[in-house]
Amino acid sequence: MPFDEQHPQPPSFEPHIRRQRPAGSAQPVGHGAQAAGIHAGGENTPRVPPFLREEAARRSSAPPAPRYTRSSNVPPRYPPRSAAQAHAAEAAAPAQNPSAYRVAPRSASALAQIPGRMARPARRVHPKRWILICIVLLLVLMMAWPVYLLFYGNSLLIHTDALSGRPDTPGTTYLIVGSDKRPAGSHDPAVGERSDSIMLLQVPESGSPALVSLPRDSWVTIPGHGHNKLNAAFALGGAPLLVTTVENLTGMTIDHYVQVSMLSLKSLVDAVGGVNLCLNMNVKDADSGLVWKSGCHDADGTQALAFSRMRKSDPTGDIGRTNRQRQVVSKVVSSAANPAVLMNPFKQRALVSAAATNLTTDTSTGMVDLGKAALSLKKTMGDGGLVGVPPIATINGRRGGLSVVVLADSAPQFFQKMKDGELSAADFGRIG
Repeated sequence: MPFDEQHPQPPSFEPHIRRQRPAGSAQPVGHGAQAAGIHAGGENTPRVPPFLREEAARRSSAPPAPRYTRSSNVPPRYPPRSAAQAHAAEAAAPAQNPSAYRVAPRSASALAQIPGRMARPARRVHPKRWILICIVLLLVLMMAWPVYLLFYGNSLLIHTDALSGRPDTPGTTYLIVGSDKRPAGSHDPAVGERSDSIMLLQVPESGSPALVSLPRDSWVTIPGHGHNKLNAAFALGGAPLLVTTVENLTGMTIDHYVQVSMLSLKSLVDAVGGVNLCLNMNVKDADSGLVWKSGCHDADGTQALAFSRMRKSDPTGDIGRTNRQRQVVSKVVSSAANPAVLMNPFKQRALVSAAATNLTTDTSTGMVDLGKAALSLKKTMGDGGLVGVPPIATINGRRGGLSVVVLADSAPQFFQKMKDGELSAADFGRIG
């Protein structure tokens, strides 16, 4: 078969046998003993190496290998190309486009459908890795939960314009007010909404914080209204007038105003699961509805509200009521800091909701400030805490036909010590 440059024939299967035409013969060497050069006495015998003679004898006896030729009606596999086509193909070679070599990934289900392919078992996560993942998730939740409670509480807080804008004084001063409703037809000048509980919390720059209850019947000067009871300032001018009156009385600038209605006190007590209150006297008070047996008892919100309101059955009157109100506030704060509440997200959220929806603050006070106030309150309520009332001259004074509380002449010095963080337990509760 003539040699074709485009479709060359495969090489011979017998590379070790040298085919030659015997001398004096015009015919080509064919297959058989003569082609192998192993005929006896032939001149080609020495040309076959001894180690190939056995293989040559085997092949000489085999039929000739078939010759494969391409049919004329079958197009060539690789048609001839011109030089221009070759250059164009080289320019568009995949080497210039690396993405052409990328193989699309197959899914696990597609690989499993390949015949003869064994499905790879699912990769198992090491137990230590699971523990690490759980720890990371727990840390994320621990950081995110307080942030959520902060934004949640701030969204529920009610704000009011209360601060006077006076120049600041050292330390941080909180005015905590418990408001109530005065029934119509009452002879008290504070008709309508009144402040039944007024407490001043001072956190000095140095020294211990102090919580002072200002008797609501204290005879004071109300700007623009002359002399009257302290709680009348709230009835006459609301939070702004009460703040200004307290600042004139104490010489301290109020930094944060916090107001809670006495009815809301019930919700706060119930939110912490009740409180344990103590009173060493038997009480059956018709006005407040308090029925109490001497000693300490667990109280729910309704009982705690009556406990805070009761006054007429107390020999010390308004002074005794301020002491009980401080006790209720102290127990609510302590119960809120109980591990059973702090470790329970549902109770935390319920407490934040109850506090935020029942408190009214000035426009600059948020949940962070309330948290700081609660920590300071807890510190003052502990053993050796600075808690009490300012020096009092008499609790049965008469002014303008009203029964009032008259502060002692040493009250200005008392408030100055309070501002400077120099108060001691001996400075409280002096009744002349």
